Amino acid sequence: MKTPLRPAATPSPQRLSRPRVGDRPYPKTRPSGQHPRRQFLRLALGAAALPAVSRNASAQAYPTRPITMIVSFGAGSAADVTGRILAERMRERLGQPIIIENIAGADGSIGTGRAARAKPDGYTINIGSLNDHVLNGAFYSLNYDLLNDFASISPLVTLSNLLYAKKTVPARDLTELIAWLKSNPKVSAGTAAVGQRLFTAVFQRETGTRLAVVPYRSTPAVFQDLMGGQIDISFSPPVGLPLVRAGSLKGYAAASNTRLTAAPDIPTFAELGFPTVSWPPWHGLFAPKGTPKDIIGKLNAAAVAALADPAVRSRLADLGEEIFPREQQTPEALGALVKADAEKWWPIIKELGIKAE
Repeated sequence: MKTPLRPAATPSPQRLSRPRVGDRPYPKTRPSGQHPRRQFLRLALGAAALPAVSRNASAQAYPTRPITMIVSFGAGSAADVTGRILAERMRERLGQPIIIENIAGADGSIGTGRAARAKPDGYTINIGSLNDHVLNGAFYSLNYDLLNDFASISPLVTLSNLLYAKKTVPARDLTELIAWLKSNPKVSAGTAAVGQRLFTAVFQRETGTRLAVVPYRSTPAVFQDLMGGQIDISFSPPVGLPLVRAGSLKGYAAASNTRLTAAPDIPTFAELGFPTVSWPPWHGLFAPKGTPKDIIGKLNAAAVAALADPAVRSRLADLGEEIFPREQQTPEALGALVKADAEKWWPIIKELGIKAE
């Protein structure tokens, strides 16, 4: 008698859901109308939008913590004094303190480089000048681009280098001083920045004099040695005017377009027949490239408000600094100024053969 055939065992649902090794995976079902490529594109676009939304929200809340202002020169320098005066008033507008960080060295190129590499979030700004944001490009091989690695905020002030001398120099005016310099070929001139070195070189070319240039790390050190008689003359910023008023130094001429409000008795080089020795250095406010425009706008508004404050204007005037006209206090104006000065001065520095000390 034959044994009846047994019906085949029905595979369990678990076994159906797991393909055997070597089998092709079962296709997964997808909701109707959702193509995987379209799903991917939707997700990718959504992810790309998240940083922009985050940046916009961050710019609207800015600032939520203290801001660092890098000063590329030492304490007591013109940039340092100007920066501290402005930071005090900008704090009131921004609602956060601005902390001054002095990073001196290599004619300001070290601090300026630190600012260029900072995170572009508005929490690091830099008070720059003709020296470190233009002239250094002709004196040094920099690892950052002065023309392209910064976002301009606003020009701030122009200032005039003055020709100072120790009080024992016998000359009563610039004409007598030039004659004295020619009869004393060992006269020393102290310089603390590339701009001062440039002034000294142009002055020598225009007057036919020869000076022994002595480099210094800071302007206060120049004034200290000038008062002590260790050096004879210097082209330095107007922060030294109080020393002239006190009789500790002599002031012979200002390298400005017009006489300084703070020193109306000191003539300009142009008045005395040397127009090529007259140009106004400047200070401006910068941020790292890529800083959001909304944040640049807030920083610009704070700087403009500070420059309009009567107390700030008075203090800057006492230092011999002239505030840029209100219509020029824009990021675009500062960017154009940097570019124009680079085109003007880089070829002249090369022609004169001036080197960094």
